[in-house]
Amino acid sequence: MMQNDLVGLGVETFKIALMLALPMLLAGLVAGLIISIFQATTQINEMTLSFVPKILLVVVILIFLMPWMMNEMMDFTRGVLNRIPTFIQ
Repeated sequence: MMQNDLVGLGVETFKIALMLALPMLLAGLVAGLIISIFQATTQINEMTLSFVPKILLVVVILIFLMPWMMNEMMDFTRGVLNRIPTFIQ
């Protein structure tokens, strides 16, 4: 029983980490794709042109989704803290 609980906690941890990181990763991926297409069509090979918009977009997404991310992390943390007595037994 104890091993199943710990494995379930590990799987849940990976799920919440993926769920929280996915919006920013997808935004960076889409921005990178659009910038790459723009650079290929205009033949501009400036390195800052690819990094700065991606960083700004990820920061904007992070600021926009921070309340949701904090709620998800707090719910997960509450669940882990409430399960501590079952892990000790």
